[in-house]
Amino acid sequence: MYSDKVVIVTGASRGIGNAIARAYREQGATVIGFDLEEPVSPDMDFHGVDLGKPEMIEAAFDRIVRQYGSAHILINNGAISRFNKPVVELTAAEFSRVIDVNLNGSFNCARAFIRQHKDKHYGRIINIASTRWHQNEPGWEAYGASKGGLVSLTNTLAMSLAETPITVNAISPGWIQVEHYDQLTGQDHRQHPSGRVGKPRDIVNTCLFLTHVENDFINGTNIVVDGGMTKKMIYQ
Repeated sequence: MYSDKVVIVTGASRGIGNAIARAYREQGATVIGFDLEEPVSPDMDFHGVDLGKPEMIEAAFDRIVRQYGSAHILINNGAISRFNKPVVELTAAEFSRVIDVNLNGSFNCARAFIRQHKDKHYGRIINIASTRWHQNEPGWEAYGASKGGLVSLTNTLAMSLAETPITVNAISPGWIQVEHYDQLTGQDHRQHPSGRVGKPRDIVNTCLFLTHVENDFINGTNIVVDGGMTKKMIYQ
């Protein structure tokens, strides 16, 4: 299905990003990964990129254009995702770093992708957001703000690209357990209306669905993949 496609995945070295990259590779795509660390699964064209540095993004896209001509799919997955601390201890520099990587990095990748996407009849951008864009817990101000901005960016990009073949959608994962799934408790699973904690494959399957060549009528949408948790009313 994707044997003639070039796919860029940011944050491709570990976790959900690596699962996404491997899935497209298994579908026959040429996969290009951006990350700071070497990937655990090296079967991709890897570029060491700090998403908080626009010049590194531009340089990577310049190399992609020289080598491949252009790319068809961009998955903006790379993010600082485990950063949380009390708001009174959160410095301006720390907040800015999260925004620079998670939101600005996604925008700069999208802009570079759009610029190189010429004379193509197919294009897809997927922004990996989070259910934390509209519900959260204490200490996640920076991460939540970055993902809320990413959902809003998705909406606007879809409108800006209405005259192009590029669709733009977001995916908001809930609890996705990347490692040690067998160590989760029964209560971990039961609290989800779907009866289980999420797996990387749940995000992978959503990406493959949204980027299908015939799927061009879902546009500007944020798909929540959380086993129903954001629909659950909980009182303590």
